[in-house]
Amino acid sequence: MPLDYPVHERTLTNGLRVVVSPDPSVPNVTVNIWVGVGSRHEASGRTGFAHLFEHLMFQGSRNVRSGEHFEALMAEGGRLNATTWFDRTNYFETVPKGALELALWLEADRHGHLLDAVNQANLDNQRDVVKEEKRQRYDNQPYGNALIDVYAAVFPDGHPYHHSTIGSMEDLDAASVDDVHAFFRAHYAPDNTVLTLCGDVTPDDGFALVERYFGSIEQNAQTRRPPVEPLGPLTEPVRVERREDVPNDRLHIAFRLPVDETEEFSAASLALDALGGLASSRLVRRLVRREQTALGVHATSWGFVDGVSLGFLVLDVAGESDTDAVEAALLEELERFAVEGPTEAEMDAAMAQAERGWLSMLASQEERADALSHYALLHGDPGLVNTHLDRLRAVTPEQVRAAAARWLRPESRAVVAYRADVETEEVA
Repeated sequence: MPLDYPVHERTLTNGLRVVVSPDPSVPNVTVNIWVGVGSRHEASGRTGFAHLFEHLMFQGSRNVRSGEHFEALMAEGGRLNATTWFDRTNYFETVPKGALELALWLEADRHGHLLDAVNQANLDNQRDVVKEEKRQRYDNQPYGNALIDVYAAVFPDGHPYHHSTIGSMEDLDAASVDDVHAFFRAHYAPDNTVLTLCGDVTPDDGFALVERYFGSIEQNAQTRRPPVEPLGPLTEPVRVERREDVPNDRLHIAFRLPVDETEEFSAASLALDALGGLASSRLVRRLVRREQTALGVHATSWGFVDGVSLGFLVLDVAGESDTDAVEAALLEELERFAVEGPTEAEMDAAMAQAERGWLSMLASQEERADALSHYALLHGDPGLVNTHLDRLRAVTPEQVRAAAARWLRPESRAVVAYRADVETEEVA
């Protein structure tokens, strides 16, 4: 049976899509805003802009001084933050019910009137913040740039997913205030935004409040590009070798996957879980427990909407084990899985983990609001949160095998290998 979280929708005359999901179980409300701009929307020479705006949005707007957004809501007991991803930028806060209007006023001021406060000083300040974030999270962390290498290896130069959300520091250095203003005007608009209210608010009250604070923001009905042509699997392996002072050798084995929320993506995601995403996965059983050549195995699948998605396995190689032999063993298991498909036990375990993760996520008011915004912005229907599990349960073992045979072939892999020494890095 489908889940039955209440979902009410309305679109304002300026194009803002509003979703209200009442939940009176606790006296607070989550405000979750998804703007349809992420790193995939950035042009060559302008990478990192979407993430830069995540920072600039807290630096003040027409009627709000720098830092006041955080201060005002935290003084009311609120929690808030923002994130940037390939397909969107997300702003969110959970506040006591009595602070909902304050949250909406603050959000409306920056979404409608941010550029009043974006000057050279703010731009320079936040550029420095982003650079420091890159140093801390990427440059000075073991394996810190691995995923940047993965994106560049899996997706061709110029593809929307080729570069990371952190972007190029050179591009940010070259950005002028006019460049930044133009980026905001192109993407931050009501008709490119979803606002979700989840919590102790009725649909009528929620819609009225959003209309009050956001209804006067002008529409910006620009033509937004359609998805790029879909990518199939890689036709031959791609390899990147890094030699760095890291704790142990680590292999990142990555693959292109089908577009998110398709039957084939779900099947490929279940295949990755059966291979390496569970405590009982076959790669864990073989490499970690039986042969003890790996310290750990992890599998991830990320659903994207611009013609392709991404899946990858991460293997930490144990001690003096031969890294190439570990990779060869993984390739054997990929070949075997493409022929045999998942066992009944593997299928049950992968499905159970997916269901448990989904239900646990929706049990959180904040994460449920995020899922509603996700489905509304990227898939056009927030109600899909209630039917996701039904679509997943319909996937058959044969579909999982077929998806693995198409997308998870050894010859379709991109490998980013970190070797635990400090010789000069090599890229092949």
